[in-house]
Amino acid sequence: MLYDIRLVIRYTFGQPTGAGRQHLRLLPAWLPTQQHIVEETLGVTPAPSERREFLDFFGNRVIEIALAPGQKEVKFEVKAKVHRLVRTDWFDLSPPLVRLPAEIESQKSLGPHAPHHGRTASPRVPMSDAITAYARTAIAGAETVRQAVEALGLALHADMTFDSEATEVDTPPEQAFAGRGGVCQDFAQIMIAGLRGVGIPAGYVSGFLRTIPPPGKPRLEGADAMHAWVRAWCGAEAGWMEYDPTNACLVGLDHIVVAYGRDYGDIAPVAGVLRLGGSQTSKQAVDITALDDDTAD
Repeated sequence: MLYDIRLVIRYTFGQPTGAGRQHLRLLPAWLPTQQHIVEETLGVTPAPSERREFLDFFGNRVIEIALAPGQKEVKFEVKAKVHRLVRTDWFDLSPPLVRLPAEIESQKSLGPHAPHHGRTASPRVPMSDAITAYARTAIAGAETVRQAVEALGLALHADMTFDSEATEVDTPPEQAFAGRGGVCQDFAQIMIAGLRGVGIPAGYVSGFLRTIPPPGKPRLEGADAMHAWVRAWCGAEAGWMEYDPTNACLVGLDHIVVAYGRDYGDIAPVAGVLRLGGSQTSKQAVDITALDDDTAD
């Protein structure tokens, strides 16, 4: 599937800013055999005084910029064409859950995709007795690790309500879980906490999600959004699988990956320091068009 992606994030400030430095994780990822970038640009307005690109520990592309003081507005704009290739017909090669600890221990690498980084608490996803107990109940009867992952995702989808007003970007997963509401970030981080609680390594994925309008309805400009989902390590043979608890589905062609991490803090789209003396507002719009699929319009 070939996609045309346009993302605009606009920040408006009540007072001119001081100097700042930001890390941007906004460009789609290069993933061999899964996702190829045909073309891309990341524009920053006003132009930064410094700009460089590097890979972080998890292999994510990071654009570092320095902003001069005196800004009343800053805009980030991504334009990209991405070829997404995802198989969804994999056989379940994951072991029974009781065998997973031995398979984790057999992994000697501590590289960016090692399961060890997703086993325990991370800064934004602490271990939670309440979420772990919920996860144990949800996965009861699952015969394999993959079945357990899907069972927990389905349970959260059924018991949680998508509510953009229920949480903030820094709401702890346990608080969102107690209220049974939140956005995709909350669904993902709650599921990560639950998987880790039952011994399944898990991490956070940021990206884009193409949405398809109801039959006969036009595609709305800006209706698509940056999205978040989960990846879980399902054993030495199966490796990592990705699951979207917000939509209760395995990740497929409509999910375009931007970055991988332990939780949102590792891969926030825009992160850094900017001196402010007043209010700040932000707006985001994403448009995703499938260029080789007649369901796009």
